[in-house]
Amino acid sequence: MAKNLVIVESPAKAKTIKKFLGNNYEVIASNGHVRDLPKSQMGIDVENGFEPKYITIRGKGELLAALRKEVKKADKVYLATDPDREGEAISWHLSKALKLEDKNYKRITFNEITKNAVKGSLKQARDIDMNLVDAQQARRVLDRMVGYKISPVLWVKIKRGLSAGRVQSVALRLICDREDEINRFIPEEYWTLEASVKPEGSKKAFLAKLQKTPQGKAEIHSEAEMQKILQELSKVKLSLKDIKKQTRVKKAPLPFTTSTLQQEAAKKLNFATSKTMRIAQQLYEGVELKGRGSVGLITYLRTDSVRISEEASASATEYIEKQYGQDYIGTENQKNGNGKKIQDAHEAIRPTDVTLSPVKIKEELSRDQFRLYQLIYNRFLASRMSVARYASETIKLEAAGYEFGATSTKLVFDGFMAVYAIEDENDETKNLFKNIDENTVLTVEELIDKQHFTQPPAHFTEGSLVKKLEELGIGRPSTYAPTISTILARRYIVKENRNLYVTELGEAVNQTMLKAFPVIVDTDFTANMESLLDKIEEGVINWKTVVENFYPDLEEAIAAAQDELEHIQIEDEVTEEICDVCGRNLVVKYGPYGKFLACPGFPECRFTKPHYEKIGVACPNCGKDVVLKKTKKGRKYFGCIDNPECDFMSWQRPSSVRCNKCNSVMLEKGNKLVCMDENCGFVCEKPKDTI
Repeated sequence: MAKNLVIVESPAKAKTIKKFLGNNYEVIASNGHVRDLPKSQMGIDVENGFEPKYITIRGKGELLAALRKEVKKADKVYLATDPDREGEAISWHLSKALKLEDKNYKRITFNEITKNAVKGSLKQARDIDMNLVDAQQARRVLDRMVGYKISPVLWVKIKRGLSAGRVQSVALRLICDREDEINRFIPEEYWTLEASVKPEGSKKAFLAKLQKTPQGKAEIHSEAEMQKILQELSKVKLSLKDIKKQTRVKKAPLPFTTSTLQQEAAKKLNFATSKTMRIAQQLYEGVELKGRGSVGLITYLRTDSVRISEEASASATEYIEKQYGQDYIGTENQKNGNGKKIQDAHEAIRPTDVTLSPVKIKEELSRDQFRLYQLIYNRFLASRMSVARYASETIKLEAAGYEFGATSTKLVFDGFMAVYAIEDENDETKNLFKNIDENTVLTVEELIDKQHFTQPPAHFTEGSLVKKLEELGIGRPSTYAPTISTILARRYIVKENRNLYVTELGEAVNQTMLKAFPVIVDTDFTANMESLLDKIEEGVINWKTVVENFYPDLEEAIAAAQDELEHIQIEDEVTEEICDVCGRNLVVKYGPYGKFLACPGFPECRFTKPHYEKIGVACPNCGKDVVLKKTKKGRKYFGCIDNPECDFMSWQRPSSVRCNKCNSVMLEKGNKLVCMDENCGFVCEKPKDTI
């Protein structure tokens, strides 16, 4: 009979840990949470000090009964859930559900599932940290209040089944704000000038870019300005002004945090944040390796620290020296560069055993497991390696106050880049200029002028949204992936070619939140709430104090919104479209994908058809109506009603006004109209009667 019982969260984790402990230990999984707030109600006793009403999660009764039997057999119980706030809360809930108050029980944590870490945690067993539990309770209660109080307002205003959230609503607002910024963006014309310069005796020319004019910085805004410069340069000869040679270095990257792993996996592997976390969880809990059983390959995956243990760093240094040589060993201490508070004492995400190279175990991993493990492994190894060194040479040419410059770089020592390449957009050429000095005769073969237009901000991707949330201090490592998954699942946003776009439904939800609950979707408020949760974890603030201060403001906002909504008669919009089945006028309805037309005789008549909103503009191709449409995923665009016979479409709203320069379609950008033809670039004020 087992003397000791260890309770973990997942069966995979239980299997990995079991092999490290002797026959005196039984390891069982709770399969995640066992208690939570009820789904049927808010589950918070506001009148009784905001006490949460926890209940056993449906379907966990049999599991808890089995766990109670094992508890009775054991002399000592160890709660070994994940080493973060949520894991601490799960351990606390287990202690309550299993009634461990009268048992000999302790909490153990480990950052990696290895023999040394697991056995070491038993020697450092402790009581449950109630500050961590309370920080998680505060988060859960605040999120429940926001969700259960605000969501009904959205049901009245828009449609049933919608939801709001303390973090998800801010994330949605960021995406909507970026979409508005892109839609309002007006391209500005600018020109660049390069000189194709050929050194005497060389077969190849190099390009030098205009950097200064007699008036200062080279800013050319029109073709007329460019022609004037070309005319002045045609009268003079470029000569060599300066040659500067130097060595520059590129620092090794920091090891991964949760956020940077999600960003890099999105960029290099095209992984969704949810997929990255799912596969990382598998690598952390354990993968079956031949002759070794289940092995945890990486350290804990939810962390905002870049700290590496001395033992792991020493092991990496030894491995690097053996595989690459003494010169490749890093000398600088890696520090967290964001200056923000680290939530816990976790290490960065790293391999548990640096000798288990990805190539060595490739055959025993799935394709996605291998790719993510390789990314984590190489990044960690690179973080312990020396800098990469480049030889850099800068040439400056001058004529009559005009200055051209060219820079050439060459990698002379790869350092960390031997295992982890980083793209550098600033490297203009790969090889150094050959045999150029003060006496070299340089011939300008050609002056190359190019017209450009400024580009709008990029749409958010999952990776760049995570980066923005982290920069603003919104959410924590464990919240990024579920937040994005939620607003995708609710169809507030869609993902196309990695980019995130807001849907019509998402716009409606965001506008309602901005109008009725501006504080909830305020980024500063949400970030400040995260810092309060940190202070609860530190034991500085009582968690109920935070909730008590938050609730009255929320109640006031809810009451104000409900008063306003009482005066709004939400009726179906009647259209001139006739039902094909019964002849009634169709009405506009809201569904999971946005608006559609339906017969008001439902349920007797179930006829529906797509809703196309005419915008009062004739198609420039065929003269028929331009209507507001949506892609299959819900992203809005404007197209001809006669599609597919007519292929006109635009992501921006077209205007009835035509371009004065080329007679092309003009697109609305805020209070401006911009020509659809990017090569034209004509911009004018939007007519006042259309603003």
